[in-house]
Amino acid sequence: MPPLPAELKERFRRDGFLVVPDLLDAALLDRVTPEIDAVVARRTREVRPPAERSRYEQSFLQCINLWEDTPEIRSLTFHPGVAETAAFLLDAPAVRLWHDQALYKEAGGRETDAHQDQPYWPMNETDTVTAWVPLVDVDEEVGCMGYVPGSHRVGLRKFVNIFLGEPYDILRDPALQGTQPVFVPVRRGSVAFHHGLTVHLAKANRSNRIRRVHTIIFFRDGSTRAHAGPHPSVDRGQIRVGAPIASDATPIVWPRPAGDFPPLPAHPVDPNYIGRHVWPRPESS
Repeated sequence: MPPLPAELKERFRRDGFLVVPDLLDAALLDRVTPEIDAVVARRTREVRPPAERSRYEQSFLQCINLWEDTPEIRSLTFHPGVAETAAFLLDAPAVRLWHDQALYKEAGGRETDAHQDQPYWPMNETDTVTAWVPLVDVDEEVGCMGYVPGSHRVGLRKFVNIFLGEPYDILRDPALQGTQPVFVPVRRGSVAFHHGLTVHLAKANRSNRIRRVHTIIFFRDGSTRAHAGPHPSVDRGQIRVGAPIASDATPIVWPRPAGDFPPLPAHPVDPNYIGRHVWPRPESS
């Protein structure tokens, strides 16, 4: 991969998000997309109409740790170009995988409420970045992402409960001083990156197509567990509070030779874990 321009890193530090065009080739996405489709179909058993689901369930179907399902998906989650870009943006010599996930916003899916990712993760440090990989072209009609520029630099780290009830409207938080989100269409093959503290949201899917997206969350190697709150990324490796987060559940992604995939974790994610399938997993079919 050719060296990335320093200007990208400066933009990311300033805005907390950026899009890298044409980072992935069509042939890879052609191979991987059917595999992700199959895993999402196998794991989700949603039969209720959207009106009967929670706000979160109406926003998208979520399946985490897809890299543990098939080798083809591992070729995307451990893609060296994406991982090297993440390490470059964080200015980190090595980055680990927190988890990957599919976020499939169904036709008619509601908007995704504004939030920050970092407060959901029991991690002290904030050297985190998510790679948002569209498997289809994503414009405003399909449900593109919006980011509040510079929101990762204002000292805001607030848990927003987008899962149940009416969430806190973080866009009105005084720390943001009324800064409005910038909505960013992303074409298939390009990758959007955002910092773990960047306030972001997504538009509703007003099309008749599924918005298919795969995301990969990276964090700086050496980051430590913040508290005992449950999360499979730390619990499966029995990571103690204050200890570095390093186990087979959070393998090194960069540096890593292309095609060198890590072994699967010794302890798979509990099938009943909230977020493993959809929030929460339907129990009837």
